[in-house]
Amino acid sequence: MIRGELIDIIEWLDDSRDTIAWRFPRHDNEIKMGAKLIVREGQLAVFVNEGRIADVFAPGTYTLATQNLPVLSTLKGWKYGFDSPFKAEVYFFSTRQFTDLKWGTQNPIIVRDPEFGAVRLRAFGGYSLRVIDPPLLLRELVGTDPQFRTEEVAEHLRQRIVGQLGPALANAGVPMLDLAANQHAIGERLAQALSAELAPIGVTIPRFVIENISLPPEVEAALDKRSQMGIVGNLDQYARFQAANAMEQAAQNPGGGMGEGMGLGMGMAMGQQMAAAFGAAQQPQQPVQQPTAPAGPPPLPPQQQWYIAVNGQQQGPFDLAGLQAQAGSGALTPATLVWRTGMAQWTPAQQVPELAPLLSQTPPPLPPQ
Repeated sequence: MIRGELIDIIEWLDDSRDTIAWRFPRHDNEIKMGAKLIVREGQLAVFVNEGRIADVFAPGTYTLATQNLPVLSTLKGWKYGFDSPFKAEVYFFSTRQFTDLKWGTQNPIIVRDPEFGAVRLRAFGGYSLRVIDPPLLLRELVGTDPQFRTEEVAEHLRQRIVGQLGPALANAGVPMLDLAANQHAIGERLAQALSAELAPIGVTIPRFVIENISLPPEVEAALDKRSQMGIVGNLDQYARFQAANAMEQAAQNPGGGMGEGMGLGMGMAMGQQMAAAFGAAQQPQQPVQQPTAPAGPPPLPPQQQWYIAVNGQQQGPFDLAGLQAQAGSGALTPATLVWRTGMAQWTPAQQVPELAPLLSQTPPPLPPQ
């Protein structure tokens, strides 16, 4: 209390790297008339009287008196004269960039990729924060906190960042394999969007960095396989390269036994076989040429097989010659039911046009005696 009566210099020397706002401590919040207020570069001071913001001070040195505080004169009628102490508070705000802030996605973000379809992405990085409107920040977040630190607002900012990250990646229109080349541009767009969203609380995001955008492990494994296939390319050249490396290692180790030489030879032979097999698989398959048939007439087409019904019994199959014999013996008459493959049902022979020549040769029945 005695120090509060003697100290008349109000200043803030920040020995931390994460304090956004700091309230100057005085006994009973009494600031002596004529006290010196020192605001350094990278700081702004907010003078609060009886719970209301009276003035904001830029960097410089000020003498706190009623003639220097016209706003304060209208807020309070001085009952005991203008030489009495101020019953007020002074909040210092750091306006430098806070660059040690990190962000990351706890859950993956699902985006639609033109080549791979729906893909789950994770991302992390860093960003910087700067105070641009201390009165707004005091009203919205700081309140009466004597020391407002970045950790108190970090989770709130991370949620807003993740909320903006999904739409930014989805609307970027960049394929997944090209995201690394466009991380800087996406980060700049996110910084602008976040600054506009955070302006109502008095802060801005001057810098936003995407350090990495990662894929699920199974997708990364599939991409690794695809990359390996692209790197190997021509198996013939790969086998020759491996054989050359083996020969170089063997030359550097002349004391190796015959087994190493045999292993080298087997490795080269296997590599050549693999290269030949892979090359044959890559070549378009030629149509297999059928052996030419010897000169001569083509085989006769298969004759249709017929069935007839005689005395309620099915007989056959018969070819046309067999049917002709049946007609000659009297077994096949115009009223005889016949059937062959392709007919829907048994039909009288006289209704089948194909059998008309056979039936015409059938002699008529003998006249009654």
